[in-house]
Amino acid sequence: MSAALAGSGAPPAETYDVALLDLDGVVNVGDEAAPFAIDALADARGRGIRTAYITNNASRSSTEVAARLCGLGLDATADDVVTSSQAAARLLADRLPAGASVLVAGAEALRECVRTAGLQVVSDADAEPAAVVLGYDPELTYSRLAEACLAIRNGALFVASNLDATLPTPRGPLPGMGSLAALVITATGTHPVVAGKPARALFDESVSRTGARHPIVVGDRLDTDIAGARSADIPAMAVLTGVTDLLALATARPSQRPDLVAADLRALNQAHPAAGDGRCGNAVAGYDDSSGRLVVRSAGRPDETLAALVTAGWKAVDDGLEVRGVDRWQT
Repeated sequence: MSAALAGSGAPPAETYDVALLDLDGVVNVGDEAAPFAIDALADARGRGIRTAYITNNASRSSTEVAARLCGLGLDATADDVVTSSQAAARLLADRLPAGASVLVAGAEALRECVRTAGLQVVSDADAEPAAVVLGYDPELTYSRLAEACLAIRNGALFVASNLDATLPTPRGPLPGMGSLAALVITATGTHPVVAGKPARALFDESVSRTGARHPIVVGDRLDTDIAGARSADIPAMAVLTGVTDLLALATARPSQRPDLVAADLRALNQAHPAAGDGRCGNAVAGYDDSSGRLVVRSAGRPDETLAALVTAGWKAVDDGLEVRGVDRWQT
């Protein structure tokens, strides 16, 4: 893969029909809106792009997620939200006959999605369920996980809403669905079919629900948002308002490289110059052999300098070099 960014001759909000937006780190940071997010999304919608919010969190319904977004100052409805619970229920409905029983180890939001998909929710292995679906639930008990293990060992299809090892909280990362699923995997020797990012199912569900013909994924995590978009053949833009910093972005392996890079969501409303091998517009960046750092050799506009540093890093990685740091970059 070339160490290049595709660029966008017109603002993405005028180029794509739907922005599939990750939540934490993109739209919000904790309980607050991400920097510039509210105004940028309003501007983007004014330019013609529709917005959809996609989340791996299976513990909240789309209605609950929409209410939280409205609380941040966004204009969102349940129809604008796509969750891993919905994607997991679609996976189950596609693989099981109507009315089949499913043992749900997860929150009410997941159980309701399974019911809506025309399947019967059960709670123990004695019901001989055709499938087991796991979703994050802070109240999930050992006994429910044990029932899930018994059903899976008896041949039930195993589906997980996602395999995120941790989830962000104000106190720091806590065990996520992937950590809970690891218990079941260890106990049964069976790996689940996964619905959430980076698996393709959630992206397919998002495209289906929005009717998108030319969507773009906007995310902050390379291993879920960007890798998942690539696996689903959807263009992606990475923003630096969440967990991924510039060094991580500049050293991304090819399967996790976005088509566009940006400081924040304002970039939906700006054109993106193409960049490659450390050059973008008036900006030039490269690898310094003595320090192992990416350095700015000629500054351009902030967006040009960012793109130059990122593609210089990708070239260095592809050349087998170790990148130890990145020059300060001003937004």
